This record gives sequence, C-alpha cells and structure tokens, in this order.
Amino acid sequence: MKEKTQLESVRTLEEIRSIMSRSVRFFSLNGWSGVWAGCVGLAGALIARSWIQDLPPVYYNTVRKMRGSYDGVVSNEVYTGATIKFLILAILVLVVAIAGGYYFTNRKAKQTGQKLWNSTSKQMILHMSIPLVMGGIFSLFFLANGHEAYIAPACLIFYGIALYNGSKYTYSDIMYLGYMEMALGVVNMFFLGYGLTFWAIGFGGLHILYGLIMWNKYDKKGAKATA
Repeated sequence: MKEKTQLESVRTLEEIRSIMSRSVRFFSLNGWSGVWAGCVGLAGALIARSWIQDLPPVYYNTVRKMRGSYDGVVSNEVYTGATIKFLILAILVLVVAIAGGYYFTNRKAKQTGQKLWNSTSKQMILHMSIPLVMGGIFSLFFLANGHEAYIAPACLIFYGIALYNGSKYTYSDIMYLGYMEMALGVVNMFFLGYGLTFWAIGFGGLHILYGLIMWNKYDKKGAKATA
C-alpha cells in the first residue's frame, strides 16, 4: 500500500513537472522546419553563386582584390543592379524559409494540442528578434559602406545569439546550434571573402543537420504514434 502511494506521488509530480514545462517552454518546433530552412538556404546560396560567376571577381571579393589576387573594376551601374538582385534574393529566401517553418510548426502544434501563439512563443520571438534586428542593421551598415565581406560573419554571429536567446523558451538543443552559428561566424572573420561558403554551411548545412537530429530525437516517436 505504501509503495503504491509512493508511485502515485511520483506520477503526480511528473505530471505537474510536465505541465509546468509546457507552460514555460514552447515545444511545437518541428525538425522538418530546420530541414526546410536549410534546403531553402542552400538553394539561395546556389542561385547567388550562379549570379556571382557572371560578375567580376572584385565585386564579391574586395578582400582578395586588396591582397592583389584579382584585378578588375565594377561600374556603379553593375554594382547597384547586382546588389539589388542579391537583396531581393535574400528577402525571398527569408520569406520562403519562414513560411515553411510556420507550416511545419503549426502542424505539430495542432497534433500535440498546443497553441501556436501563446505567452511563451511570443517571448521566444521577442528575445530572438532583438539580435536579429541588430544584426540586420549591422549588415546594412556594412553594405552601405562597401564592406560586404563582413555581412556573412555578422549574420551568422547575430543569428547564433538569437538562437541562444530563444533556447530559453524552447528545446535547449537550439542553444548548441546557436553556438555553432556563432563559432562559424567568428571563423569566417578570419577568412573574409568566403562569406557565401560560410553562409551556405551555417544557414544551409547546419540547419539540415539540426533538423534531422531534432526530428529523430523529438518528432519521430510522435510521427509513429499518429501513423
């Protein structure tokens, strides 16, 4: 009788802990959201690379130009036109990635019976948006002043900070993705001029890897249960 009472007490504590965990953390993030974002990021990087090949090397690699590795000049017309194209591409990649992420996250929220928009998810978005906005401002500053080589490192570092902030309100695994993004951005600072490669690794490869790990760790069991 005593053992039965103890077991019931343990189960009650576990249920209370589970309820409290759901109330302070947002667990509707889906691994496929990461895979989707990574695939979109890689697609954007491939498109950007195809465009870059039609431009003088000095456009996308002023650092190597200063070191005497490349020669060439870019007219204001070519520079402005190419920059606008890349900005539009970046915006489209962001919109498509967010749209897919919303779809997969909303689907999981419905499956688990959790509200997509609650106080926790709003806090997560707020704490992630602050470094993202600051990173965007930094990137625009670099672009406006002809320091394109610093844009990719800035994006990776500030995005990593955003993930670290958001991990307090969802799966703690996202914190490690944030660490990797920040580390990749720092390494990119020592290899300026290779931003597109680092960008593809960070926003493409790492997202896909993270998404697959998250799906296998948290979503696979739920998918089998609903099958």
